[in-house]
Amino acid sequence: MISMTGYAYEEQTTQEATVSVEIKSVNSRFLDLTVNLPSYLNALESSFRQKISEKVARGKVDVFIRIKENESDAAVTVDTKLAKTYMDAYKQIATAAGLSSFSTEAALYALINQEGVLHSNKDYDVEKYQQMIEPVFDAAFTRFLSDKEREGQNMKKDLLEKLSKLEECAAFFKDWQPKMEEYFKEQITTKFNELLGENADPNRIMTETAAMLVKYTINEEIVRLCSHISAMKDEINNNPIPGKRLDFICQEMNREINTIGSKNQFAEVSAMVINAKDALENIREQSKNVE
Repeated sequence: MISMTGYAYEEQTTQEATVSVEIKSVNSRFLDLTVNLPSYLNALESSFRQKISEKVARGKVDVFIRIKENESDAAVTVDTKLAKTYMDAYKQIATAAGLSSFSTEAALYALINQEGVLHSNKDYDVEKYQQMIEPVFDAAFTRFLSDKEREGQNMKKDLLEKLSKLEECAAFFKDWQPKMEEYFKEQITTKFNELLGENADPNRIMTETAAMLVKYTINEEIVRLCSHISAMKDEINNNPIPGKRLDFICQEMNREINTIGSKNQFAEVSAMVINAKDALENIREQSKNVE
């Protein structure tokens, strides 16, 4: 069993640059994957997305890949003609506004922030950056998967504990079923004897008892509930990514428990129905974290 939540961070520094990779995930019904790369390395996104999608089935996964180069070989050029045009415009504005002084320092700061004045030129060797990033990414991804598996084992233990409580409730219902049938039979027999005395027809009593049992028996619901419990236990123990199946089984269990509650005529069973609903709700909430 694997959790949908996980986190990992890896960083590596070489003579050329410092590369860091951060991966984190939270719950999501489907796989929602975002890979954040420097814009000049967008061509590498698909390869990292493929690696993740091969190992992760569900969850909102965010990947942040950052590169800080120790030395830059970028060449910076200036469009002097455009800069002069901007400067002339600043002077015109200052004159029109009646400013007695004109700060060249402020104008220079404004100039260098204008689009097109400065150009940074650099040839990016994508393959070289890929070789720098991949070992850091692989280390972070391995740690990320390990974190999800560790949390998944804790969740598996918790789910099995909660499922055992639901099994206890199902066993209680099963034990009570014959008691309920006997109670109905006694109630009907008593009423017939009170009304008819020795003239009470045993066959009529049996017919009325059978009709009452058809209306209130919970045997079928107990059988289906036990079947769902068995199916869920099998999913937890044998399916590496049971999240969607667990959600479906929880819906089926809830239907059976609600039906048992609606047919019930006994305070003891009502109390156990509440316990069963509580156990199921805990299972349902925990299963939302399962991949």
